[in-house]
This record gives sequence, structure tokens and C-alpha cells, in this order.
Amino acid sequence: MYSRQIKIIHVITGLSTGGAEMMLYKLLSAMDRVKYNCEVISLTDTGEVFEKISDLGVPVISLGMKRGRPHPVQLWKLKNLLKKKSPDVVQTWLYHSDLIGGLAAKIAGDIQILWNIRQARIDTEIYKVTTVYTAKVCAMLSKWIPDKIISCSQTALQSHMELGYAEEKFLVIPNGFDLSLYKPDFGAVISVRKELGLPSETPLVGLFARFHPQKDHHNFIAAAALVHDAVPSAHFILCGSNISDNNSQLIAWIEENNLEKYFHLLGIRKDIPRLAASLDVAVSSSLDEGFPNAIGEAMACAVPCVVTNVGDSASLVGETGRIVEPGDPHSLSMSIIELLQLAPKYREKLGILAKQRIEKDFSIKFIANQYEAVYRELTNK
Repeated sequence: MYSRQIKIIHVITGLSTGGAEMMLYKLLSAMDRVKYNCEVISLTDTGEVFEKISDLGVPVISLGMKRGRPHPVQLWKLKNLLKKKSPDVVQTWLYHSDLIGGLAAKIAGDIQILWNIRQARIDTEIYKVTTVYTAKVCAMLSKWIPDKIISCSQTALQSHMELGYAEEKFLVIPNGFDLSLYKPDFGAVISVRKELGLPSETPLVGLFARFHPQKDHHNFIAAAALVHDAVPSAHFILCGSNISDNNSQLIAWIEENNLEKYFHLLGIRKDIPRLAASLDVAVSSSLDEGFPNAIGEAMACAVPCVVTNVGDSASLVGETGRIVEPGDPHSLSMSIIELLQLAPKYREKLGILAKQRIEKDFSIKFIANQYEAVYRELTNK
């Protein structure tokens, strides 16, 4: 029995569409709201996920901090806000909020602090220098600030221990997926192709990710050129933040490969479950991942996937798709071509196995239960 609600404040860097932001939204949507009273503080902007969380009835505050330029006055304001709200647990998401939110909660006092690690590895080849520096500072403070550190993948746990994070505080809870939203949908197969002006039998390959060096769109486009040579009828869907005709770098890569007629840049969409269910093959070409949301969502829709062997991507996909090394467009294209050229019944079988894998181990309710167990452990309730 619970004598009272456990009050949790989630502190996150921002609420634009991204893996951490969407995982926070999904977690809040699946938690027991009778036993857990949740609020969200965004250090910077509101973004697309702000409305989604607000629609759940969860209070959201945006502090409007400048990205990359935290100020001691802002830290003190956050400390005062946390002291006033007096949560049992502050859970922070991403390095900057781990640092700023963690420090504020520590100074406020009498609050259990839970950090959340999302990246598999951290280096200047992929991330900004300020992000790498913040992660290293967090490593030094990890023995003092957080009571527990949740990693979304085993690979991320290992790489952050090597960076100097406190090993004894880690536990792994992977991302979870809403099976009421992400599911097979034959209607989507037809309607998405109609929306794009394509014949109903057109093979569709999708990469759903924000435009960022980590996601390696360049590699995907290079692979798409090779796929086009083997399967000329195939088309390619990209969606996510900064995926549009206004992205000159993205357009240049597509034009260099003469693929203008075969790529569809859809930007930020609110119908991702529909788009995911329309695909024949979903792809992650990333140079780094913790635990890829877009791939789990496609698998829940019974779509076979091709992923690069980074983070926990390979362990998520298992035998239900194909795994290739990052930065290798030839291998990536060969695996996509292989899946596209499979007899439909064999590709469908892989998709069913993928769906069953998500249902068994990664439903959002199952994952939310694991988070709730950590909250109870921290508060002894």
C-alpha cells in the first residue's frame, strides 16, 4: 500500500522532438498516475513534445535558458523552484540537465536524484565540444550528485564507466514502445504511397531521425544510390527535425546521387506510427546510438530493420533484421537490397518476429514498471 503519492520532477534540456524527449513522454503516458505525481521542467524551450506532455495533464514549465550558456543565476532559480515544489525524486535527462538539474537538486537538499544516460559513446567527432565537456564534468561529479544513474543501453553503461562515471550507481532500463500506437496497419501501406503520389506496390525504405552527424544521413543516401541501382522502383522516406528542402547539405547529398525523384523529405510529422507501418524496410545508419526508438517503433509495426552495429541496436534487432558496421554504405545497401528482394512471405515473417520481440521485452508498460520500481527503491515506499 502507498501512504501517499511519490512526487517526481523530470528535468530535461529541451522538449523538441528527439529520442530522450519522446521516451520521457511515453514514460509519463504509461505511469500509474494515482501512485506517482509527475511534473516536467524544460531548461530551455518548449518544442513539439511540450504539447504532447501537456495533453497528458502533466504540468510543464519552460525556464527559457540559453542553450550552451548556463548562468549561476539560472541554477539558483532552479534550486529555489525545486525547493518550493519539494519533490521526492528529481530525474534528469541528457548531460546538460544531469549537470544543471542535478546540482540544483543537490543544493536544494533532501531530494533523491536520478540521472539518465542516453548516448552510447561521447566524442568530438559526433558531438559538440561543450557536450563532451559537460559529459566529462558529469563523470567527475557522478560519485557525489546522483543516487542512481539509468542507462538506456548496456553499451552506454560500459562507455560511460570508461569515461569515469560511478559504476556502482548504474542500472540499465531500455526504451519502451506504445503497442497501441505502433502496430501493423495495411491502410497506412496504401495511404502513405497515395500521399506521396506513388503506385501501391512501390518499395519504401525509411530513416526516421533528426538531422545530426550522429545519424549519418550521408551514409544512408550513399547506400540509397546503390539500392536504387539494384531496385530502381524503391523510394526513400526521411523525416525528423531539419529534414526539409531548406537543408542545403541534405539536398546536395541527394542531388549528387541523382536521387531527387526518389527521396521524400517529410520533416517533423505527427503521424509517425502511420509512416512507420507503411515501410518495407526501416533503417538506422547511425554512428552512435544508445537504444534507437525509431527502430523499436518500426519493429512493433512488423517492419524488418537494417541497423548499424552501434549502441544496443544489434541486441534490439537480434535475428529479426540485419546488422552492418557503421560508415559502410556498401554493406548497408546490400542488407537493404536483400530484404527488399526477399519473397513477401519471408519478409513478412521477419516482421512478425520483430513485432513479437518488442511485445515480449519492450512494451512501454513493462518499461514504466521498471522505472516505478526505481522510484520506490529511492524513496523506500
